[in-house]
Amino acid sequence: MPDEPPAADLHVHTTASDGVLTVPELADAARDGGVDVVAVTDHDRVHPDLSAPVQTLDGVTVIRGIELRVDAGDQRLDLLGYGLEPTEGIETVTSRIQRDRKRRGAEIVSRVEDRLDVDLDVELKEGIGRPTIARAIEASDAPYDFEAAFAELIGDGRPCYVERWVPSFSAGADVLRESCAVVALAHPFRYADPESALERARELDAVERFYPYGGTSAEREDRALLDRVAADADLLVTGGSDAHDRTLGVTGPPSAEFEAFAARLPGV
Repeated sequence: MPDEPPAADLHVHTTASDGVLTVPELADAARDGGVDVVAVTDHDRVHPDLSAPVQTLDGVTVIRGIELRVDAGDQRLDLLGYGLEPTEGIETVTSRIQRDRKRRGAEIVSRVEDRLDVDLDVELKEGIGRPTIARAIEASDAPYDFEAAFAELIGDGRPCYVERWVPSFSAGADVLRESCAVVALAHPFRYADPESALERARELDAVERFYPYGGTSAEREDRALLDRVAADADLLVTGGSDAHDRTLGVTGPPSAEFEAFAARLPGV
């Protein structure tokens, strides 16, 4: 595929989950990143300050979306929904997830505080995730930065890690299909078994190809597999920065791929 600048950033997090951008900051951040279309895909939550599946904010097109973690049996996957219209199904699932996120966040914070004998300044609100706690650890008196907090304390299998509830792949995909114009598999090369993840993508509308993975030779080989699966299953290809900070436009779909995606979302 052509090495072109991104036409959009379709994977952005805000303060509604574990990012730092607010909705009023989106337009300036998008322009700074060289894009004029962004998708807000907060973890397991529909952004409460976005009023339509697609809207224009200060000259920038903002797509309302979501990133939903699901259990595929052999591994947990992340699904991206775009052009979201709230439904009873998505409300039921996200409400249960957010209650469990707050429970889990409180337990992780308690484990970290007990282990390190520190007080963490963390608000246990909807959208709370481990990055929020990692930033609080870094800001505390504990001798850990953000990366070390994950690597040594709260990452999967680490001493302060706590599991959380997620819906099954089929249940999550169903509620996203009911509420979203496009449903995609997020970052397939971040999973323990990318090939299995890509097989599940065949059941969706799209797969995230353009992502800041790092560009190793193994990942380039994986991209060839992704391209074959996408062609065989007639999947759209999407992408974005997965920004949790203020840096947008790092990557995303080139114009041709974006136009195919946008054709599925009225108003883009």
